Amino acid sequence: MAYHYENIKLEKGMYGRSGHSFAKVLEELDPSEAYRGTPLEGMDAFQRQLKRFDIKVKGAGSDMVEKFFHTTDSAVLFPEFVSRVVRQGLEEESILPDITATVTQFDGMDYRSIASIPTESEKELKRVEEGASIPETSIRTQENLVRLHKRGRMLVASYEAIRFQRLDLFSVTLRQIGAYIGRMHLQDAISVIMNGDGNDNAAEELKVGTSPISGTSGTLSYEALVDFWSRFDPYTMNTMLVSSDVMLAMLKLSEFQNPLTGLNFQGTGSLTTPLGAKLLRTSAMPAGTLIGLDKNYALEQICGSEITVEYDKLIDRQLERAAITSISGFAKLFGEASKVLKV
Repeated sequence: MAYHYENIKLEKGMYGRSGHSFAKVLEELDPSEAYRGTPLEGMDAFQRQLKRFDIKVKGAGSDMVEKFFHTTDSAVLFPEFVSRVVRQGLEEESILPDITATVTQFDGMDYRSIASIPTESEKELKRVEEGASIPETSIRTQENLVRLHKRGRMLVASYEAIRFQRLDLFSVTLRQIGAYIGRMHLQDAISVIMNGDGNDNAAEELKVGTSPISGTSGTLSYEALVDFWSRFDPYTMNTMLVSSDVMLAMLKLSEFQNPLTGLNFQGTGSLTTPLGAKLLRTSAMPAGTLIGLDKNYALEQICGSEITVEYDKLIDRQLERAAITSISGFAKLFGEASKVLKV
């Protein structure tokens, strides 16, 4: 039985269409819906092209990089392969989904978010009498634009150096590039949480040993964490970002040595605090610093572009300096949904 995917003409121009990724263009030419009930069901259009040219990208029996360049058509698939593996590395260890309330796709470099900043009177839970006006919630655009930043790495390698490398091995390096880009986006997110997005909305900064946080400056105590947790009403502190030294100090607190907490940490590697918040450690956090936030209301991620590669160079085997980039930015949603604690 002949399939449509076997006769599609692949060309460089499929990468350059505004608002359309290569994968989307390929899917439009070869819709996956047409393969329902066939042995190819479950594959997307790119995976079907890999099958067409018999390119194995995973496992001990994976092909060498040069397999992509046996024909002019198959060479067009190489940038998409690089992009997918880098994206996999970015997503594998990313904690951004754990701290962002929503993700917005945006085509541009300057973005204007919305905000709702209620007054103390508007926060009150007022009863609405018959015939009385209903309390209002005002939503407006932010005064200043949120700037998106391009983050990336330069892939520096000659075709001769990698042509005989197995794709499975080459993928390890690409995933590492993705993980590095992900860490840079996380640094941007933490900076916005702490310092604001340019709209005078930096997070409230509290300090151990200074009212309303009890304890002694320089020492983390469970009492100080409880005081910090209590500052979030009406929000819920369900996520905590900590530096390595703060994580170590927390693990030494007796309240964190509950057998069930330890069992969960040993079994899954994730630590849930006695306060019910998810604890995330990252080297992007400044030493002696803790961020508490309500992930459902604190931060918006704006994606200007997904992983982008210089497809011309990759297709033409000019890998000496090929850029791999991603454009992203962050906006504060509700300022009171995130706070900073200095130990």
